[in-house]
Amino acid sequence: MSSEPTRRIVILRHAKAEWSDVDDHERPLAERGRKDAPVAGRWLAGSGITPDLALCSTSARTRETWKLAVSELPERPRTVYEERMYEASLGELIALLNETSDEVRDVVLIGHNPGMHALADALAGEADGDLLARMNRSGFPTSAIAVVEFGGSWKSVEHGVGKLVAYWAPHA
Repeated sequence: MSSEPTRRIVILRHAKAEWSDVDDHERPLAERGRKDAPVAGRWLAGSGITPDLALCSTSARTRETWKLAVSELPERPRTVYEERMYEASLGELIALLNETSDEVRDVVLIGHNPGMHALADALAGEADGDLLARMNRSGFPTSAIAVVEFGGSWKSVEHGVGKLVAYWAPHA
């Protein structure tokens, strides 16, 4: 058993975005997304998790999702807008987590599918109850949140390292 503290990775998919003629990176949230993002923030606030760090994709829809969600939290974590999170692969997301300082206990990632779903699925070596099945059945819709706990250093984050302890989606 590791003497390292239990750490949490909160994986938040951006809220529902508009399909428009603008460049994909600049797509804004749709009306439903602007309603769902604060609800996701309230769920996170009610979970008792207080992230030390937020890593947010630089896309308009992820920045807007985070702005609406974080306003519901009791404390705003340090936020880094990370270009590498836009269209990030599973390997790139794990590499970002591996770069996290061990002073950080809980991190929230605000990003895109398929990466967010792939990350939650890959890190969850086990899960409470039927959470993994529920998450995979849902396909990780917009505004969905998965929480994975693990013990150890951020450098030890890899496939199967954690336990899926919570999964929530606004319309599931």
